[in-house]
Amino acid sequence: MSDIETDMLAMGRRARAAAAAVRTAPAEVRSRALSAAARSLRAQADAILSANQSDIDRARTNGMSEAMQDRLALTPARIAAMAEGVDAVAAFADPVGVVTERWTRPNGLAFQRVRTPLGVLAIIYESRPNVTADAAALSIRAGNVAILRCGSDCLESSRAIHRAMVEGLAEAGLPVDAVQLVDTPDRAAVGALLTGLEGHIDLLIPRGGKSLVARVQADARVPVLGHLEGLNHTYLHASADPAMAVDIVVNAKMRRVSVCGATETLLVDRAAAERLLVPVARALTAAGCAMRGDAEAMALVPGMEAAEEADWSTEYLAPMLSVRIVDGLDQAIAHIATYGSGHTEAIVAGDAWAAAAFQQAVDSAIVLWNASTQFADGGEFGFGGEIGISTSRLHARGPVGAEQLTSFKYLVTGTGQTRA
Repeated sequence: MSDIETDMLAMGRRARAAAAAVRTAPAEVRSRALSAAARSLRAQADAILSANQSDIDRARTNGMSEAMQDRLALTPARIAAMAEGVDAVAAFADPVGVVTERWTRPNGLAFQRVRTPLGVLAIIYESRPNVTADAAALSIRAGNVAILRCGSDCLESSRAIHRAMVEGLAEAGLPVDAVQLVDTPDRAAVGALLTGLEGHIDLLIPRGGKSLVARVQADARVPVLGHLEGLNHTYLHASADPAMAVDIVVNAKMRRVSVCGATETLLVDRAAAERLLVPVARALTAAGCAMRGDAEAMALVPGMEAAEEADWSTEYLAPMLSVRIVDGLDQAIAHIATYGSGHTEAIVAGDAWAAAAFQQAVDSAIVLWNASTQFADGGEFGFGGEIGISTSRLHARGPVGAEQLTSFKYLVTGTGQTRA
């Protein structure tokens, strides 16, 4: 067994030992730990920024794209938002112990279904250091412990954030091993996590690019909560209000191009293409967005590049948008079914029937009507934060907040019943 495998197995054993303490800790203790962690993040903001600058400098030297640098970069405002997010999770209703259903059988047995922690989570992510705080906070809120493995590009930032989070755990009396950070960029550490560390990991959560998620899903020996790329669509129905269409599309694409909730393909009804696409394209161009479209879209928008087949299945994470003219609702739904990743889709429409038909037919985790796809975020759902957007169909789907990081058990109360 290599040194890394030995170290990772020891980490798994420490996590399992800590899990019992966190699972049984009262909700107020876990809330106190998170509040203390938020204070620690604020107090250590300068150290976190300094560590992040080291990551940014290395990323620039290595030729990282501007969009990915945006994901990596921290600012005083982003650190403040990170701390506010941890505070929000601390104040969020505790999901552990909640009775989701009660019933009594004819024989008098009383049943309760009660939410319980999942146990030990291993969370593997790439270029977003804020995930270190989000994942730690949500895991603790749900009574779990976490092993965090960040990408090598954000390791210095994640180390600093992890130190702050662990201070909060210690202040509240929770074991510091409840949140552990894999402190090596060696990819062998990921391989060790995929084995399940001899049964010490209960769930793997990959958050990153397509290749990372594919590797985890293919090689993991423990359950995986999938988070595929955000091949998101906004569809402008013929009944859409042009001004609303402009506002929604520009926000959906350009608010932050590097997030997984950004729209990557715009679908426009042929019956209203000129009325809708022309002002939308003008606004996108003014905002700095380039476009690649089919022949009909190119005819309406001078200077638009020609889209290739690969564009319909590309998550740009950049100021680039593919545009296709479709022949109504059915073709829009068919395009999404063919090219989408099951993440987030939106329809802009004044016709309530068309919107309802779209929301029912599109099989994605989040389907919006007259709202930007950038609302694909656990905080915006009122979850207090998220670890990611699950595109799985089992256990959890959509934003994965604290409640989605729980399982359940049945508590059965009798009065002496025996089974015949």
